[in-house]
Amino acid sequence: MIKSQASMLSPLGFSSTLVGAGMFALPAVVAPAYAEGPSLNYETLSSIEEPLATEVGDVTLLLRGVLDLPLSADLENTSGVDVNFTGNFEVNAETQMANQLTIGAIYFGQYQTDRDGTDDKYSDNVAAYVEGVWGQVIAGNVSGIVREQTRRERGVGNASLSFDDNYGQLDDLGGAYIGRYGPIVLSGVVDEDAKFDLGFMFQRPLGNKDYRLTARVTEGTYTSSDGTARFDTTGVGIVAELVYGSSQFDVGAGYEGFSSTALDVERWYVSAGARTKIDVVSFSIEGHYGEVEGQEEVSAALGAQYDIARGLSANLGFNYAYAPISFSGAGFNNEQGTKGIVSLRYVY
Repeated sequence: MIKSQASMLSPLGFSSTLVGAGMFALPAVVAPAYAEGPSLNYETLSSIEEPLATEVGDVTLLLRGVLDLPLSADLENTSGVDVNFTGNFEVNAETQMANQLTIGAIYFGQYQTDRDGTDDKYSDNVAAYVEGVWGQVIAGNVSGIVREQTRRERGVGNASLSFDDNYGQLDDLGGAYIGRYGPIVLSGVVDEDAKFDLGFMFQRPLGNKDYRLTARVTEGTYTSSDGTARFDTTGVGIVAELVYGSSQFDVGAGYEGFSSTALDVERWYVSAGARTKIDVVSFSIEGHYGEVEGQEEVSAALGAQYDIARGLSANLGFNYAYAPISFSGAGFNNEQGTKGIVSLRYVY
């Protein structure tokens, strides 16, 4: 049965490529309001398994992660087959003080190789937090926390829906707050440039269905795909979700305004998706349509997952993206392609 919020499985997505074979990859979760500390994994390759836990004195250590070795190829050209490796892990250490406050620290790291080994990269996020009955206050690389609380659920398997977010983003460093008040979760981030991201979530079961509503307001910055223009952005978005039995349905809509010294631009979009699970097989289908000053952005994603054993699954995904958007000859966004992935995934 599909579970809402933190316990719901939401898989690895690579927005562009067909994977012929892979091993070890990891699904994705939306972090709970405050339990086991906040999550700093904002990637499509993320974990839903319960973390491994151990006690070291008065400190609780939690570990979760994934390894993935995919064989990939672009479906729209004959550029050859890519063999890459991606792995990540998240470590959380926390302890409770005598005054009942919980303090903790989190480290997330991800390593990705390139086909020819020339563009291997390692990225990481780190944060510290203090938690009480009023919620969590967090400092560090917190730019994605509100997004994870309010977003549409990720697709199944290797599905990854392009453009299903604001273009404008916050800087990595900042401070954040997450607090639960009954069925309502409030979240907020302020970065080092005083840009902000504010989120609201309401979630409650009624009868044999579960309902979730979210809203988000964001001020950020966006650099055009050709690097020639930098915009200040203001975005608003809403998401509605219904879970019934082993099926989940959701729809999201948003508006984003862009302003610069030379150009002002407006964007709107709608995204929707459905997921279901039949025995050990899960499926998802998602679509997105938007316009930037009348120029279209379109994407679609199909995903499937076959559960082999605890933490081990076979995954499939096909992803399409089309957004050749430009103004006065300058590229605003130019993401295009049809790609897919097949992989063997192990979550620990």
